Amino acid sequence: MPQTSHRLGAAALLLALAVPAGSARAQESRMVPVTVDGEHVRLEMRVYEPANGAPAPTLVFNHGSTGWGTDPASFTRPLDFPEVARFFVARGWAVVIPARRGRGGSEGRYDEGFWPNRALDYACDPALSVAGADRALRDIEAAMDAIVAMPFVDRARVVINFVGGWNGSRCQHAETINQSLFVRGARYPGETLWLYGDDDAFYPLSHGRANFAAFQNAGGRGSFHELPPEFGGHYIWRRPDRWGPLVESYLKQLGRPSAANQTSAR
Repeated sequence: MPQTSHRLGAAALLLALAVPAGSARAQESRMVPVTVDGEHVRLEMRVYEPANGAPAPTLVFNHGSTGWGTDPASFTRPLDFPEVARFFVARGWAVVIPARRGRGGSEGRYDEGFWPNRALDYACDPALSVAGADRALRDIEAAMDAIVAMPFVDRARVVINFVGGWNGSRCQHAETINQSLFVRGARYPGETLWLYGDDDAFYPLSHGRANFAAFQNAGGRGSFHELPPEFGGHYIWRRPDRWGPLVESYLKQLGRPSAANQTSAR
């Protein structure tokens, strides 16, 4: 998923369509109509579109949540990940960053696994938490339907997991919740790349390793990499100098654009 917080739709991991884009600022913010749970809403999407408009490998970068979920003002903060976008744009990719319902500028209510009293943090109850993850995944699925219809998107698929998970490890049921979601993700048949940093306030490396083991035991394929604690381990997405070589190698292995070039975004 990259993410600015500890919760990411684990079953989707970080879903990316193989779609090359050089500028690191979001070219534009679009309000894209979708239908999810029978509700017609517009989701805000940050789009880095290739300059020539031709079909290109497209990274769909799914955000995380909002720390511990106790600050409603954080729900509507703009969502953009320029460090990640810069890396992929320089290699000829387009980038789309969709915001789920109630996040960023998206319409609808943000309701991804809270306690009934929403002031009490994200729920640590497995039933409530997994239901929240399922809601997030339905938003991602609706966003993907709209994204693959965009004319610049090429549809081959790869998966990268930046510090993925759902409930932070201070939740007593975090292991049960997170592993159940990663086991679902094991249905993805391809190779995956897992990137985790040390000194993570939400996911200790031991927790990430256990999630990866559950994923592998369920038949998932991939490699797990531990990175130094830059900016705290949860924010390794800000340091492409650390994860860039791993991602380049992974993309090259899959036959996707991996080398930096001079192509620029519009």
